[in-house]
Amino acid sequence: MQVSKEAILKTLSRVQDPDLKRDLVSLGMIQNILIEGQNVSFKVVLTTPACPLKEVIKNNCLEALREDFGNDIKWELTMTSQVTTVREATPILPEVKNIIAIASGKGGVGKSTTAANLAVALAQLGAKVGLIDADISGPSIPTMFNVEGEQPSVKKVGEKNIIIPITQYGVKLMSIGFLTPAESAVVWRGPMASSALRQFIADVEWGELDYLLIDLPPGTSDIHLTMVQTVPVTGAVIVTTPQKIALADATKGLSMFRQPQINVPILGVIENMAYFTPEELPDNKYYLFGKEGGKRLAEKYQVPFLGEIPIIQSIRESGDTGYPAVLKNGLTQDAYTNLAKTIARQIAIRNASQEKTEVVEIKA
Repeated sequence: MQVSKEAILKTLSRVQDPDLKRDLVSLGMIQNILIEGQNVSFKVVLTTPACPLKEVIKNNCLEALREDFGNDIKWELTMTSQVTTVREATPILPEVKNIIAIASGKGGVGKSTTAANLAVALAQLGAKVGLIDADISGPSIPTMFNVEGEQPSVKKVGEKNIIIPITQYGVKLMSIGFLTPAESAVVWRGPMASSALRQFIADVEWGELDYLLIDLPPGTSDIHLTMVQTVPVTGAVIVTTPQKIALADATKGLSMFRQPQINVPILGVIENMAYFTPEELPDNKYYLFGKEGGKRLAEKYQVPFLGEIPIIQSIRESGDTGYPAVLKNGLTQDAYTNLAKTIARQIAIRNASQEKTEVVEIKA
């Protein structure tokens, strides 16, 4: 077969993205084809830098090309990425591609630890990431990122004061903990807490982000409603532990996002504290809180099960010292990195297969 741009595209139109179930050409993933004699180069633009199927897609492309053009052509594939979005440019967060809610039905399930490590893992995989600590009464992100006592700077843009977020471990951060003394209790009524969240969303210089994670307080509250009334949320991630009482509360959180007037897609369920593994015995698993409760919850509501995070002493120590566990080699790094890849993948699938989420208008 004669080598031409049209022939190459025809061949690559047989290669599918395994997740999106569509061919690479119709998805616009094949770019910059350059033919110089027997040397051909082009880019494959993946939907996320965290794509776990990168090598599969590359090998499938090469196999199809060699089948049609033989083995005399030297193919040079550059695997790059551009995170997908269904958001349109709006006055609020115009350069943020995906807004992800991290939620739980109850406290104590490790939601903030999960959000912190997920944010750092996505950043390590090459994404531009921001994290809002929306737990106004119990902010923990400053401690988990070792930025306690730091204060964001403010700049004047026209008549408006714009907050510059703190950046740590490659993640842009905003929390009420940066604005109040660590030892002071934040005792605010619902409207004040909601106003703070709106300010964190609209009055912070987030710039260009692939993912903005919002670490929500436990339960279902004014904060949750404020979020969905302020910005269109790409999807929600539910964090639970395996035991029955946590699952019951996680169900309420999941159901809230699925209410017709809210209608935020559920990206999946994370089972935290799934089992205890001593670091010196990494193959041993002790199911302290029950087994596979989060997996059963995901199956019941027909949403993706995103993965298990074990109980390991270093995760707790990392949270206390402000050095997220995903930055340390070993079991915890693998668990959170795999989780980040899976969530990035689910976001890409959601963006390719579902309509954009609308800002919620709740009538009194």
